[in-house]
Amino acid sequence: MKFVIQKVLNASVTVENNVIGRIQKGLVVLIGIKQNDSKEIADYIINKLVRMRIFEDENDKMNLSINDVDGQILAISQFTLYADCTSGNRPSFIEAEKPERAKELYNYIIQELQSKVKHVATGSFGAHMQVSLVNDGPVTIVLEKDAV
Repeated sequence: MKFVIQKVLNASVTVENNVIGRIQKGLVVLIGIKQNDSKEIADYIINKLVRMRIFEDENDKMNLSINDVDGQILAISQFTLYADCTSGNRPSFIEAEKPERAKELYNYIIQELQSKVKHVATGSFGAHMQVSLVNDGPVTIVLEKDAV
């Protein structure tokens, strides 16, 4: 499983010209689900994300978590995080989980995030989306954990 996390001043996701998710200060989290990922792996990464101290304190040090700053999360599924570009010029997505199972895990991740963070907005699983954001810093971090 892979989360690509961007600290943002604001962000939104649009589907068919309709804004379906919007946040202010917080994190955009792109979620890639790989074959053999599990709820246990999701729990590990979710807990890491929620505790991660990447917001500045009064001394301008990255020392505060998403909940410390009353931040918001925009969580978006993105199977292309598991693109394999080692052979040829066209990416292979063979490592990405099949849509039905990926959607189940994505929904689990959203539920868990909503139980830990006050405001969680989402994209639409499997939809063609446009994501707009203002990256703050810029700060972009990748969290990844493979099945054992």
